[in-house]
Amino acid sequence: MNAPEALEVVCSRAWPPLVEEFSKDWRLRWADGFTGRANSALAVGDPGRPLPEALRAVCDFAHDRGIPPMVQVVRDSPNEHAIAAQGWVPATGHGAGHEVVVLTTRHFHVKVPPPGVKVLDEPTPGWWELVLGSDPDGAGARLVLTGGKVGYGVVVDGEGTAAAVRGALVDGWLHVGRLAVAPEYRRRGLASALMGALHAWGQEHGADRAVLQVAEGNSGALALYAGLGYAPHHRYRYWVPAPGSCEDSTS
Repeated sequence: MNAPEALEVVCSRAWPPLVEEFSKDWRLRWADGFTGRANSALAVGDPGRPLPEALRAVCDFAHDRGIPPMVQVVRDSPNEHAIAAQGWVPATGHGAGHEVVVLTTRHFHVKVPPPGVKVLDEPTPGWWELVLGSDPDGAGARLVLTGGKVGYGVVVDGEGTAAAVRGALVDGWLHVGRLAVAPEYRRRGLASALMGALHAWGQEHGADRAVLQVAEGNSGALALYAGLGYAPHHRYRYWVPAPGSCEDSTS
């Protein structure tokens, strides 16, 4: 694999699905519908079989688990061009955005956290409330967000949680996700303070670089992370079968 593909594997390991099957390098993932990353096939490297067969396996895996077939692929890669040639189309209907920028940094923005900013070993009820709107009932969100070595950053104001973020450690990388600031606390520098605390936590646990994924249209988040030293590494896109090309072969 090249560097973008290898980094996508790191990110996938930091965001573990409930079920994962392999077609050589490709990863077929299911997490009960929670996020596109955990409910798509990561199409990087060699699928170990002719591409039409690999895409058929993606369709069958998805149909067996009741999710729409979808692949995540590095933009402008040979795999993306080959998948497009098979008649698949960009997943423009994907709610979180089908084009994503992957950002990295090797220069951590680390400061002594101010009072009320900390990184915990377990998510609090306030963390769940801010990140998801509630404590998750389903296994998908809970497993994805708690799998692996994870730190849960929070900014606590009184009895409430003003900001939250998730950090996961994989092979020296700190994978950052789910940064959220409550509306009434925005524009106070809490996101930067929380990211600084998470970077410090990552360093304490052996991480020397960080990665995160942001929808290409999220200009506010891209500006925030640029100010913290993150720069684009590569982009990926989601692709889905053309209508009528990927029916359930078991129906």
